[in-house]
Amino acid sequence: MSGPNDNYDPKQVSALSAESLDAMVADAVAAFAAADTVAALKDARLAHAGDRSPIALANREIGSLPPAARKEVGQRMGQARARIAAALQARQDEVAAAELARDLVAERVDVTLPVELTPEGAQHPITALIDRMCDVFVAMGWEVAEGPELEAEWLNFDALNFTPDHPSRGETDTLFVAPLENHLLMRTHTSPVQARTMLTRDVPIYVVCPGKVYRADEFDATHLPVFHQIEGLCVDKGISMAHLKGTLDHFAKAMFGEEVSTRFRPHYFPFTEPSAEVDLECFVCHGESVGNPDRPCRTCKSEGWIEWGGCGVVNPRVLISAGIDPEVYSGFAFGMGIDRTLMFRNNAADLRDMVEGDVRFARSLKGVAR
Repeated sequence: MSGPNDNYDPKQVSALSAESLDAMVADAVAAFAAADTVAALKDARLAHAGDRSPIALANREIGSLPPAARKEVGQRMGQARARIAAALQARQDEVAAAELARDLVAERVDVTLPVELTPEGAQHPITALIDRMCDVFVAMGWEVAEGPELEAEWLNFDALNFTPDHPSRGETDTLFVAPLENHLLMRTHTSPVQARTMLTRDVPIYVVCPGKVYRADEFDATHLPVFHQIEGLCVDKGISMAHLKGTLDHFAKAMFGEEVSTRFRPHYFPFTEPSAEVDLECFVCHGESVGNPDRPCRTCKSEGWIEWGGCGVVNPRVLISAGIDPEVYSGFAFGMGIDRTLMFRNNAADLRDMVEGDVRFARSLKGVAR
């Protein structure tokens, strides 16, 4: 920068003339107007309003003017810089608003469309099927009864006419809880709930009992150490096997459709007499695969029938143990595997899918189990 010049010569500071400053302002305004992005406007600001811009370099020359001229030129310089700053600010607002408008269009979200903000879950199919089964019986006027999973040995076996030497009372089948002298076990069926009901309620009794049961079984595609059963108990005057057959026919149709048929096969259970196994007519082949090698059925193994559960007329000894007079009252009981029913209804191939906690399995049956 040159030193003070007492002999003021306008030619030495031509950059400070009104024409030069007007030209700098015009160039800056034009550059700002041409910038259409924040980045481009930043470059224009550095070029026309930064420390190395023409207006900044011209401002440095004011010091070389004689004192008499500094005031006039300083005012003119201040006005020019103010015009540049105002143009820059106005353009910054315009560019920012334009960029925001472009972003809003590019990133526009249609808020009227459904959006999954979290991964979709589903009620477990076993839980859904239990609810459906209970609904069938509640609609007939029955009640839902529940009991503890840790059960007394007497209620699980003795009250149901299991003899002390019955094979199912061995540790190879039943999960006893230490110490053994307490005679506690993880219930092997939901029948103890029936015993508790007969001991605590007055007849007539119409209850259905769903829940978990425990067996010392392998964990594979067809066996689980923990699974689910639903059992029903009816005790009233004049109850016969015909009432049992009608009830199970209605239950089967609710589970598998109106076309399904059932049959009873003689069997033995300690707590019912007479007893029977309940079979379903194969709902895939409807018996057409029997004796027909050209149309084999994997579901029923070409036998035409599928085992579903057990049933029978309540043994008088069970009624007596609960304090019910078998000369006045009679009843029937039945039990089915809920997991097995779910497999039949939905062609599930592996029981392990029901306990491994994979939400994809529950989603695949969402709404179907109901």
